[in-house]
Amino acid sequence: MKRALGVCYYPEHWPEEMWARDAAEMVSVGLSWVRIGEFAWSRLEPDPGQFDFDWLDRAIETLGGAGLRVILGTPSATPPRWMLDRFPDMLAVDATGHPRTFGSRRHYCHSHDGYRDAAAAMAARLAERYGKNPHVAAWQIDNEYGCHDTVLSYSAAAKDAFRNWLAQKYQSPDALNRAWGNVFWSMEYSDFNDIDLPNLTVTQPNPSHELAFRRFASDQVVQWNAAQAAALRKHTDKPLIHNYMGRVLEFDHFAVARDLDIASWDSYPIGFLSDRLEASPEYKARYLRQGDPDMQAFHHDLYRAMNAGRWWVMEQQPGPVNWAPYNPAPLPGMVRLWTWEAFAHGAEIVSYFRWRQAPFAQEQMHAGLKRPDDAPAPGTAEAAAVAAELRDMPDVGIAAAPVALIFDYPSSWAWNVLPQGADFDYFRLIFDAYRALRRRGLSVDILPAETSDLSAYKLVLAPGLGTLPDPLRAAIGQTTCLLGPRANLITDELSIPMPMGPNLPGLKTTVSCVESLPPGTARPVTGGGAVLHWHETLEGDAETALEMADGAPLMVGKDGLHYLAGWPDAALWDRVIDLLGLDLTLEDLPDGLRLRDTATHRFAFNYSPDTVTWNGTSIAAADVVWWPL
Repeated sequence: MKRALGVCYYPEHWPEEMWARDAAEMVSVGLSWVRIGEFAWSRLEPDPGQFDFDWLDRAIETLGGAGLRVILGTPSATPPRWMLDRFPDMLAVDATGHPRTFGSRRHYCHSHDGYRDAAAAMAARLAERYGKNPHVAAWQIDNEYGCHDTVLSYSAAAKDAFRNWLAQKYQSPDALNRAWGNVFWSMEYSDFNDIDLPNLTVTQPNPSHELAFRRFASDQVVQWNAAQAAALRKHTDKPLIHNYMGRVLEFDHFAVARDLDIASWDSYPIGFLSDRLEASPEYKARYLRQGDPDMQAFHHDLYRAMNAGRWWVMEQQPGPVNWAPYNPAPLPGMVRLWTWEAFAHGAEIVSYFRWRQAPFAQEQMHAGLKRPDDAPAPGTAEAAAVAAELRDMPDVGIAAAPVALIFDYPSSWAWNVLPQGADFDYFRLIFDAYRALRRRGLSVDILPAETSDLSAYKLVLAPGLGTLPDPLRAAIGQTTCLLGPRANLITDELSIPMPMGPNLPGLKTTVSCVESLPPGTARPVTGGGAVLHWHETLEGDAETALEMADGAPLMVGKDGLHYLAGWPDAALWDRVIDLLGLDLTLEDLPDGLRLRDTATHRFAFNYSPDTVTWNGTSIAAADVVWWPL
């Protein structure tokens, strides 16, 4: 598919006489896709059973007639107020027992059968009307699952559904009691209907109970999405998409993707730097107007791992956002850089959010490509520049990366339930490993834990992988692999396995003790670097590749399989990559510079606020350059 640009547009927000002019201007900028409709339920069905599609008919015809391809959203993320009269118990409930009330968005519980059916019925009605429309080229289901902490719901509907889920999974209360170890603290159940949700307890609930609830909650998102996908597919053969978020791990995106054709995500580099990454004030100040050099790339690679590599950016930040603690404007050039970075990682479409900044409601401070007074905002010129460059650039195909990183949502749930250290966070650990690879100029593929073939890679990392699935266990002998820290140390039920982990084939080592390290604590490693956050004591006679300053083994390995018994700082991660990457071409990049190889080109992205020089090329701040391979 030819790479292209798009934009998010809300015709219901603007007088109809503006639509044709907006559409023509979008085309003149170089945009060819437009997303509409995902928040429009109150205009599509203003009263129960009273539908008004005439305005949407005209909007689609106007946009499509101008040459734009329409992505039509199902509006289930914003049920209208009257829906609560129909389903008073449809609201999600937070962990303290308070309902998430009307007045914003995503005010529903995924476990509510009535609203799930109503949302699927609306999707079907839209597909019946527009499924064969020549201008509607793709469909987005709902909007940003998990945004605003909306996966875990403690409602009555969730409790009933959870009990049913448990009954199907365990078949008998005795089996559940054994799996969860409910003999502890007299937590044994004699009936599934006696089991409550794991909130409002005196102290921590049984961690197996909590993990089961998180698995259930993820399954509810999967079923919710699947219901609308099934309704749409009866009437359209156009691709189905959902727009995921950054660092939202409460549901399994790989599982949701099985009912979709394309993965997409909403990329807000500066917003995410401000409120979704741990970093020093000095670091955040340095990248204040550019975003973290690896955050966008990580999610590009993650979502490329789904749907056979087909993925888009559905919302790309074009200017200051409204929702982060602080919202600076991007450095000039960053909108262009972010766009090209997505294309270099294989995106088919990059769509900017939004066309025109709204002068009202919650997002009135969120910039668009145009200002509220209809004047162009700075992002417009950068989008037009990318459109011009795309016309002269051959399609950049995806190239297999030399290294892979295993990513596993259930591991995140397990360590969230039982962190054993206040700052132990699965994403943070994985992201540190990803950053280390990218600092050395490497392109990275991200793979799910059920992967069964690693033979295409020279190095595979799997830090924090709680339980090693059988397919991956069989594959780890195919190439150089590093597991740990905290890998294969639990069962699927979040208990300690026997024999104790990591229990890796051919590697005679056991984690005999684990300890979490508070902030400001660093344990030195012989030769340089240190362990932070987490450290494990190893027993066994496996060959030592790295050791602590006190002589204790830190990284052990044999025949290409290695285990790392601590959370490295940046210097130690660099040493680990040097030790294991003997078959890789490792670069020494200037601070803030990142590379990405495609099938035809090498791209260099300068996230630094300063000009840098690499391989004889001077690269300005916020600039992207590329060379043919």
